[in-house]
Amino acid sequence: MNRMIYETDRRCVDELRMDLHTFSKLCSMLRATGRLHDTRNVSVDEMVAVFLNVLAHHKKNRVIQNDFYRSGETISRYFNAVLEAVLCLQNELLKTPEPVHENSTDERWKWFKNCLGALDETYIRLHVPEVDKPRYRTRKNEIATNVLGGSAADSRILRDAISRRHGLRVSRGNYYLVDAGYPNGEGFLAPRKMTIDPEENELNEDIYNQEEDDVITSIDSSEEWAVWRANLADHMFNEWRENRNPR
Repeated sequence: MNRMIYETDRRCVDELRMDLHTFSKLCSMLRATGRLHDTRNVSVDEMVAVFLNVLAHHKKNRVIQNDFYRSGETISRYFNAVLEAVLCLQNELLKTPEPVHENSTDERWKWFKNCLGALDETYIRLHVPEVDKPRYRTRKNEIATNVLGGSAADSRILRDAISRRHGLRVSRGNYYLVDAGYPNGEGFLAPRKMTIDPEENELNEDIYNQEEDDVITSIDSSEEWAVWRANLADHMFNEWRENRNPR
């Protein structure tokens, strides 16, 4: 632990993706939940370090065994214990959105009354060294990371959140805006493909046909045109001949 975590701030960030101060604060918050306690052989700090190391580097149980000199059973048991403790922090770390009020006069929101917000990837702001900032800079020029980017399909994430015992619940009359990757149902409003109104389609065709009638796109050959052209040629030839042979 001393070598992997407490040696330097840089080493802590490399191993756990957070500095020593943040790591210490997280351990204190998890202790406060009452779900994590120091045991005779394993401290809360080590439990949390194991948990974060797995998440940060997607390491397998066998690799973590070698890094922390613990059995596979110990690694699995404390990983799950820390995970349950982290989930208990949801009320402190996540804020429940307030719906747009019925009497809202804000032009931006008057069409979204009772809307709780939008469901999609979540960007979390980060504090990273200057050299790493370009990697985390978003289109809004913020330093953040996308916590759901490429992890799973949108519909699978929503289905899992709803099916949990204490999962996502949307109160009646309220809703979330979702993109086309989510299902459209009660509490979740997704865009749909607009169908063309038959009457509107016929009207557009009539207007198009009328405009086409007013535009000359080609000239069909006709007998009248051929006769007129022949008469003009004869007239021009007669004039030329008279000019060549004046009386």
